[in-house]
Amino acid sequence: MSSTPRLADLDVIAPNLKRRLSGVTSTIIRLVPLQAREIGIAATGPGLPDHVPHVPLSALFALPRDRWRVWHARRNTEMLLGLVLRHVFRRKLRLLFTTASQRAHSGYTKWLIRQMDHVVAVSQKSAAYLERDATVILHGINLEEFTPPEDKAALRRALGMDPDALLIGCIGRIRAQKGTDAFVDAMLALLPDRPEAQAIVLGRATEKHVSFLADLKTRIASAGLSDRIHFPDEVPPDQVAKWYQALDVFVAPQRWEGFGLTPIEAMACAVPVVATDVGAFSELLDPPEVGLLVPRDDLAALTAATAEMLSRDLGAEGAKARARVEAEFSIAREAQALIAVYRDLLARA
Repeated sequence: MSSTPRLADLDVIAPNLKRRLSGVTSTIIRLVPLQAREIGIAATGPGLPDHVPHVPLSALFALPRDRWRVWHARRNTEMLLGLVLRHVFRRKLRLLFTTASQRAHSGYTKWLIRQMDHVVAVSQKSAAYLERDATVILHGINLEEFTPPEDKAALRRALGMDPDALLIGCIGRIRAQKGTDAFVDAMLALLPDRPEAQAIVLGRATEKHVSFLADLKTRIASAGLSDRIHFPDEVPPDQVAKWYQALDVFVAPQRWEGFGLTPIEAMACAVPVVATDVGAFSELLDPPEVGLLVPRDDLAALTAATAEMLSRDLGAEGAKARARVEAEFSIAREAQALIAVYRDLLARA
């Protein structure tokens, strides 16, 4: 069912100027329907599902000038459009930008950021690359969707997995940036000495990365482990939580990440995590109390940390992981923190 609010009722507009699904688009899809319960907000742009409150891009140029509203940009193009709407079309907009970047910004991006009324960073690491103050608001997830399984053995049977195996998983797009090859290499080193263990790699290899995936499978076959390192068919987004729930240990081997939701999705399912020190992973895991963190591109460290986690009380480690996510990383907390920023900007206007 389409959700198209009246322009006059809006306090916040969240642009999404990219048709292809991305992390930013996923964030908007998750947050806006939840925020709309408490504040007049709508997204705008292509590729948005009908259940997300949204208005046509063309309608923005007829936005009433009766009061101030917040324009919440997450990309350069969206900051620029906000500036055009405010300064050329004279719309009353308070400009907010959220950044997940963990690299030095270009001169153009720095200029855009200087024009914003406020900035949010999704991690302390992202905030460190800014040349102005920012509010840090970590991403959250749906704790009702990502939750511990009621019966892990039954779930594994339904997924076609061995209910008694020690199951190690890596979930995400299959490519070098995501470290899929590092995960496979770690499994090639670990599994021969652990006959009870199996691994899964769940994700999609785009056309550009098909040969990368084929090479991984060839190496696995050469090691005689094709029956123990599994590549399930791609599953719909609403089925991914089941695969997290089936795991005993989750490995996030990324070489680069802007934020990275996969560790907290696993933790929410009471699955302990081994991760590389990229993105916001050090802020998500809070090691050594929860999870294990290793340098990126350090295969020996990744392998050793996974072996170390397998030797622990996985039930206790999983319970600690779930407790941390409940305390810090719910989608409701993220939505409320952003609404507080919106209301502050509107009050100042």
